[in-house]
Amino acid sequence: MEKFFYGSNENQFGEWRLPKGDGPHPVAIVIHGGFWRKSFSLEIIREVARDLTACGFATWNIEYRRVGQPGGGWPGTFTDVSLACNHLRYLADSYSIDLDRVITVGHSAGGHLALWMAARHQLPEESELAVSGQSVSIAGAISLAGVNDLKLMYGVHHYRDQHSSETNNPTADLLQCSPEEQPGRYKEASPLELLPFEVPQLLVHGALDINVPIGISDHYHRAAQEAGEKVSFVELSDAEHFMLTDTSTKAWASIREEILGYVKRI
Repeated sequence: MEKFFYGSNENQFGEWRLPKGDGPHPVAIVIHGGFWRKSFSLEIIREVARDLTACGFATWNIEYRRVGQPGGGWPGTFTDVSLACNHLRYLADSYSIDLDRVITVGHSAGGHLALWMAARHQLPEESELAVSGQSVSIAGAISLAGVNDLKLMYGVHHYRDQHSSETNNPTADLLQCSPEEQPGRYKEASPLELLPFEVPQLLVHGALDINVPIGISDHYHRAAQEAGEKVSFVELSDAEHFMLTDTSTKAWASIREEILGYVKRI
């Protein structure tokens, strides 16, 4: 494993792993979750990156500025993942990788960013989330229990807050607003709002998930189908949220098989 920085901030880096054998290797950009908050780092998805590397992928496990850190949230979290993705062009100068076979794999908030990264070409040129330079195209996007509809996730937490003594709305913290206050931010930051973006997608969600309701993936899947996207949805009936990135579980074994089969089809 090698550590490379794609920017000047201490959180703008990634862990780079190469599989055995000659290239050019397909690339998996691996994106951790944690509701975009500073208390969660790429360590929580490191084993997924290692496992995908063992399966033949070059993996780029990326860190990014998060809510609670200077520059995190809107727009820094989004521009960071774009810059990290585009940094693959520099890595391709030194490593045998196939930039035509780059996929994103993200969990929870990282699942949201995995789809958003594949959809970012839909952004208007004047968007605060747009970055300059030549972008790396995404050949396929995989969302594991992803927060793929930000407006719906905001609504879930807003409802819970009304029945709780504490306020906890990670989506509002990420975008620094509600959908009513800044509807444009939700349109530019939510994968559902950017449909169709014409990138094959795989959604996986555990039916026992109490952190990100499976209904969010189901709702997104229906919208993506209606938009004409090539999208698959796999429900794991006996899995909860964190099983999807625990490489010792049957859930991850199923996900690995889905990913390998999915990549062969794109």
